[in-house]
Formats: sequence, C-alpha cells, structure tokens
Amino acid sequence: MEIILQQGSVINLSKDFPNLKKIGIGLGWDLRHYKGQFDLDASAFMLNGKGKIPADEFFIFYNNLLSPDGSVEHLGDHRTGLKEGDDEVITVSFNRARNDIFEILFVVTIHDAAERNQSFVQVKNAYIRLFDYEKQESIAKYNLTEDHANETGIEFGRLSLKNGEWIFSAVGKGYRNGLQDFVDQYV
Repeated sequence: MEIILQQGSVINLSKDFPNLKKIGIGLGWDLRHYKGQFDLDASAFMLNGKGKIPADEFFIFYNNLLSPDGSVEHLGDHRTGLKEGDDEVITVSFNRARNDIFEILFVVTIHDAAERNQSFVQVKNAYIRLFDYEKQESIAKYNLTEDHANETGIEFGRLSLKNGEWIFSAVGKGYRNGLQDFVDQYV
C-alpha cells in the first residue's frame, strides 16, 4: 500500500520494510499548456557527517550517473516529461553505501529555468515516489506541484542513516534558484 507523503513525513524504511535492499526514487511530470523544452532534473547529494559531499563524484545527476561506491545510480536524463510513469529514476543500494555517508539528499530542479522563465507553475502531475526497486512495488509518493508553483528547485527529501537504520524524511522545501545553488551548499 502506497503512503502519500506530506511535508515533514518520516518513514523508517529499515523497520517498515526490513527486506528492502535497493530503493528507487522515481520522478514524473507533465506540462501544462507550454510550448518548448521543459526539463526537470532529479539529483542526489551523498553527504558525510559534516553535511558535505566527500568529493565531486558523490553528487549524482545527469552528468555523473554513478557514485564511486556504486550505491547511488541515476538511470538517465529525460528531457520532456512526455512518457508514462517515471521520467527519471535514481536508485540507492543500501548494502553498497560507504560507511562515511550518513545522508542522501534528493532535489528536483528545472534545467535552465531562469533563462527560459520557467517554474513549477508550468508543470502538472509532478511527483517523486519511493519504490522497492527489486519488486517494483511503490512505497510512498509526494506531489511536487502542490505547494511549489513559483519555485524552480525543490529539496524533496533526505535518506538518513541513523543508528543503523535508513530513515526517509519528506522535506518539501522550495527554492527559486538553480541546481548550482545546491552544489554550492553541499560541496
């Protein structure tokens, strides 16, 4: 049964889904009446105990698809939102994560939003969902457009390792700046 997430929701994946080994984070969207290219991008920042990425390779996005330890993988950039289901997917293999990675931050940004004068107001049916990658079973879903119409980036959630357990927290914090601002914050 899929959980509908709200801002601030927390799921203890280790307790609630004890056999979960690999999780998928799927991003999907459709366009309102917009002509031209509109590209949402899912990205992940693998953070150490200081809240920073240990090296550039731990920023996973459309130009760096796989973390050095193989635990986080972006399955490819989709630039239109025209296909059914998830347009982009990032996977996390819990057993491959380095022991100095304590948090994985997931963000969604609009590529070249400032140059194209775009925001989430031009998007409909945008969501991110968590799913058991091996079984292809949905765990939770979060609607991204509900509260973030004027933003161009959203910190969707955080996957944290606390006391040996993987906890997912729905953050839902919107930003009006691009992906580079997230990079500057976590490098």
